[in-house]
Amino acid sequence: MGPLLLLIWMCFLAVDCAHLHTDLQLLLKLGDAYHVTGIIKLPYAEIEEPFEAWFNETGGKSRIQYYHGQVITYQFSFIKPFGANFKVTPETTETKVNIRECFRVNGTSEKPIRPQSVFPNLTDFQPVGFEEYNGQHCTVLESISYWGGKKNTYKLWMVDGVPVHYEMQGYNTLLGSHYDKYEIDYTSFSNSFSADVFDLPQDISCSHWPGAGPENTILANPMQEFVGKADEVSSHHEHLFHRYKEKFRKRYTSEKEAEHRKHNLIHNMRYVHSKNRANLSYKLDVNHLADHTHEELAVMRGRLKRGGPSAVTPVKDQAVCGSCWSFATTGTLEGALFLKTGVLTSLSQQALIDCSWGFGNHACDGGEEWYAYEWIIKHGGIPSTDSYGPYMGQNGFCHYNQSQLMAALSGYVTVPSGNITALKAALYKHGPVTVNIDASHKSFAFYASGIYFEPNCGNKTMELDHAVLAVGYGELQSESYWLIKNSWSTYWGNDGYILMSMKENNCGVATMATYPVLA
Repeated sequence: MGPLLLLIWMCFLAVDCAHLHTDLQLLLKLGDAYHVTGIIKLPYAEIEEPFEAWFNETGGKSRIQYYHGQVITYQFSFIKPFGANFKVTPETTETKVNIRECFRVNGTSEKPIRPQSVFPNLTDFQPVGFEEYNGQHCTVLESISYWGGKKNTYKLWMVDGVPVHYEMQGYNTLLGSHYDKYEIDYTSFSNSFSADVFDLPQDISCSHWPGAGPENTILANPMQEFVGKADEVSSHHEHLFHRYKEKFRKRYTSEKEAEHRKHNLIHNMRYVHSKNRANLSYKLDVNHLADHTHEELAVMRGRLKRGGPSAVTPVKDQAVCGSCWSFATTGTLEGALFLKTGVLTSLSQQALIDCSWGFGNHACDGGEEWYAYEWIIKHGGIPSTDSYGPYMGQNGFCHYNQSQLMAALSGYVTVPSGNITALKAALYKHGPVTVNIDASHKSFAFYASGIYFEPNCGNKTMELDHAVLAVGYGELQSESYWLIKNSWSTYWGNDGYILMSMKENNCGVATMATYPVLA
């Protein structure tokens, strides 16, 4: 490039930069009051959550609602002495359905409540150029921050001084990978709205938030996690992770593993919170699996894919082993044995894991309950847990010949596929029944309460990946459900159980069901 061309290019660059700085000043003058709609996108959590927000800085008020008003949050700084957050949310219990409740969290001298913007603080942003976004010619601002071995890059796209898109990407130098990403699309912006949008509902009183802890801070004001200051958000995540490790007694072997687990926890927590704001027929919770990856959760769904409560033993934990098939098999056997003898005996999953390879099972790498039945039929029974030894959550050496066998079988019955009436009859007459389900969705991994219905759940044979135990059925608020016992410990679900909707044979509960016939 010749000297003259270089000089001309530098002049154009100077003009562009001046234009960018002018746009930055416009963006900083959005006004003290505005109304915004948009969508929060969490690609790692597979979530797109619509929101609507009203902001009045002078009045010390903001309101942000999610999923078209299912959950509404208010942030008021004018309430003395340190402001207050309010959350209005529907609640369903055994005695009430979708009744709106209001909860209040007061600010403190260390953490006073301020109106919550849906735009990032632009103090550290710099203009970096122009880009097309969604068919619009945008000015782009960028901020880069470093925190504890992490590089966070924040970018804001704007048109005529109004934001249209915001994106955060985080890179962890310890893990050598991107650990975080989220986006916000701003779909409309206005400076005018009615002042009464900040009025709390008059028909309900607001009680103080039940419990305390860092998670409640996010629940009361979800938006702050996405547009808050980087150091404050990172510090809050550290606090959340510390509390999580304490609650579930987690221990990690290295700093790298701890970072990896924290990364999983934050994304899974966001998923849980967002799903709960959608007011579904069930609730999710942050449980002992929240530091797991999708692939690790898949390992626990150990079904191989090829072309009365008193009759039920306590919920067990298969650990990180794809042995669900062995728990489902022993569960239905324990029920059948109880109905015959009146004695509830825990039978050995470990024996099936160690000894039934010759029938097609692969221990912690998956199996099928009917292969387990065939092994039991051939060998004249199965050892009890006391006789064979405790469950190890790992493959072991077979030693059933040193144990006392019980629960001899003459055969097993396959319930007609998809026949809900037949499955009910089998439960009523024969006790707990082994069933196979599609458990591949995050909503299943973090289920906590309510009747579970997942629209994306499969019910065809090849879509089923997890064996569980059907122990009953019932109806709640006119919706029919199956009572299912899982093998992911009492930390999961409702003390280890889940209510699964019968509608449309959701998740395939009635597709592949079997029960044993005692000899």
